[in-house]
Amino acid sequence: MAVRALTALALAAGLALPAQAEPRRIVSVNPCLDAILVAVADRGQVAAVDHYSHEPENSSLDADGRRLPFTYGTAEEIVALRPDLVLAPRIYPPSTLRAIAALGIRVELFDLPESVQASLAQVDRIAAITGHPDRGRRLRAEIEAALAAAAPRPGQPRLGALTFHGGGVASAQGTLMDELLRRAGFVNQATRYGLRQTGYVPLERLVADPPEVLLAAPPEPGRPDWADRVVNHPALRSIGSRMIREPFPTRLTHCGGPVIIEAAAALAQARDDALERRR
Repeated sequence: MAVRALTALALAAGLALPAQAEPRRIVSVNPCLDAILVAVADRGQVAAVDHYSHEPENSSLDADGRRLPFTYGTAEEIVALRPDLVLAPRIYPPSTLRAIAALGIRVELFDLPESVQASLAQVDRIAAITGHPDRGRRLRAEIEAALAAAAPRPGQPRLGALTFHGGGVASAQGTLMDELLRRAGFVNQATRYGLRQTGYVPLERLVADPPEVLLAAPPEPGRPDWADRVVNHPALRSIGSRMIREPFPTRLTHCGGPVIIEAAAALAQARDDALERRR
């Protein structure tokens, strides 16, 4: 739809084009931004979240958050909701962003955080944008406390680990997940399989050189994912004693913000369980 037609639609809907100092209707088109927004904003400020946040196996929101309205991120859907603020990833389709901005709707763009510090900065920024910087400070403190609680004890051995998520993708070094692994007492073994960026590890490489710990989503009845099929492949049975599998839900691998709290606890539990099983 052309920008002129979208403008007519916005005016017909009574959309107030000037941005509010404190937004009253916020649309997020990214599930990771959803998680932070829902944690710091008033519920009444959230006009819609991303459709991926309505998928329980991938969502970073609780059941109550998944009852919020959602969009598939089209300009038409967003305009129809009459938002005064849109939160979007910087890699979002430029044509959609241009159409939204052309209507006078405020758009805030965010990069993918590749570190805990970058994620905390996003918490601060979204909390300030929504008019609730105090909630951002509280969430930041909760994240930092969770990371401190998940840290290994002095002298505790570090285990080599590989994460499998999103259909068998392994998190590479230099990512947020890599930092969370290190903070929880693991050594990310992605580079040992030749990964310079997040990507797939072939089954043959796992068989030839298995990681000490494989962190993968627990199997879902009737819905085995690629990682589950790899872990249970007959070729891996002979190395079962050399590789420990620990459950780590896929939904904890995508995002930062409040997701770090649960991810840190899950990694610490996996570490302690793996060390116990290795004895």
